[in-house]
Amino acid sequence: MNKAPPSLRPAPRVDAPGAAPRTAVAPQAGASALALARAVIDIEAQAVAALGPRLDGAFLAAVNLLLACRGRVVVSGIGKSGHIGSKVASTLASTGTPAMFVHAAEAAHGDLGMVTPADVFVAFSNSGASPELMTIVPILKREGTPLIAVTGAPDSALARAADVHLDCQVAREACPLNLAPTSSTTAMLALGDALAIACLDARGFGAEDFARSHPGGALGRRLLTRVADLMRTGAAMPVVSRSATVMDALHEISRKQLGMTAVLDESGRLAGIFTDGDLRRLLERGVDARVALVAEVMTAAPLTIAPEALAAEAARLLDAGRKNQLLVTDAEGRLVGALHMHDLMLAKVI
Repeated sequence: MNKAPPSLRPAPRVDAPGAAPRTAVAPQAGASALALARAVIDIEAQAVAALGPRLDGAFLAAVNLLLACRGRVVVSGIGKSGHIGSKVASTLASTGTPAMFVHAAEAAHGDLGMVTPADVFVAFSNSGASPELMTIVPILKREGTPLIAVTGAPDSALARAADVHLDCQVAREACPLNLAPTSSTTAMLALGDALAIACLDARGFGAEDFARSHPGGALGRRLLTRVADLMRTGAAMPVVSRSATVMDALHEISRKQLGMTAVLDESGRLAGIFTDGDLRRLLERGVDARVALVAEVMTAAPLTIAPEALAAEAARLLDAGRKNQLLVTDAEGRLVGALHMHDLMLAKVI
């Protein structure tokens, strides 16, 4: 077989057998990286801290524009500022202010048709001179769409054209070259979050409102899931009558695998509960489970909850009572379901 010329032969992997081992980062290089990382964090923290004292009437005017918006808040930008704008739009939308992101370059090629005079346009640009944004500004002005500009250049063309300008200029970028958008984008993000949270507070947006915007999240599960969504019903409920023996109750507990059984009276209303714990205590007293009636050893007036109650409330009751099972009854005291701690865990309510 012909061998490839040396210039075409692949270089050996440094971790190949017989090759030189890879070396760890030199201690001095590691120390330098840590020092630089800390400097970046300090510079960006200072940039954000400097925003607070500069907030003034312009910020309040921007909040009022967003609150008065009859359409949607349309956020736009290009490059790194565009990425920040996209996140701000998402935060606004999830905290009670209908919003969407439109890429500035795409807006100039048709997507501007999404924007109406009823909307509010929020433009993010550190320089305030992004050609993609400046191309669409005249259209916005002609249509009468209010414009909020978030820039680091108060004297820029975008800032002058805006109905409201928010100043997010920074002393320097955290990049050692003072070039890569770092401090400036962090400041932009903080200012966008401040707008969103100010609107959230003004709207009285609460935890349940937030949950409706996040039904797939943990908060949504805790606040929106009802007991009726999780409870065992019908044949899955462990049930015996007051006339049943403890052995009958034990068989029902084993079949339904909830560690308990409900005990119903002659009218079908809940009379009590018999659990694994009750059985252990019964055996410790030497009672014959084959002949004893469950009505004689059950726990009367057990812990119950309504089917329309939040699953989070069921979790609170179980935790407070140090119990694993909960019976679900309607307004008339009739058994309609049964709930186990594991049901709440599987639904990720707890």
